[in-house]
Amino acid sequence: MANQKDVETRLPRNGKEGILFLLIVSIISVNTIAPIIIGLERGFSKEVYLDSLKVIPIMWVIVVLCVKLIAGPIVGKMMPKFLGQTDGVNARVLLNIVLNVTVLSLLLSIIGPMVGTKHISLDPFKNFLHTWPRNFGIAFWIEVLIAQPIARYAMKVLHSRQASKASSIQA
Repeated sequence: MANQKDVETRLPRNGKEGILFLLIVSIISVNTIAPIIIGLERGFSKEVYLDSLKVIPIMWVIVVLCVKLIAGPIVGKMMPKFLGQTDGVNARVLLNIVLNVTVLSLLLSIIGPMVGTKHISLDPFKNFLHTWPRNFGIAFWIEVLIAQPIARYAMKVLHSRQASKASSIQA
């Protein structure tokens, strides 16, 4: 019998697909979450948006590193503690999103303001209880409604093309 992960077409099946999935999610997330949070901090205007674009490449690298080096290992250890054998793919995906967004929003609520202001200070710690819940909410809904569905759709299309190619070779 095939492994459930191998049957699921919406999720990455190997390292290359995992990288593609991460790239799609991280690019969408950084390009939406950062401008929204900066806009809420400084006001929404064309100038503020254009200014936020200067920070996005640096934040994207930081996000990818945080996902691979910090959030991924933490979430990987936490997932089995919350999931049961009978939990389906949707439950696993949602829990993965909640745990990843929690870890990343905790980290990036501290790191983001320092990168944005180009100044290391205690301000992100002082404002943490005010900013973290807001940042978590923004990141969670962007992930659930936009970034993750697009990445899962890309995986589904990729796997569909792979299946078509494999069936045409066998025919």
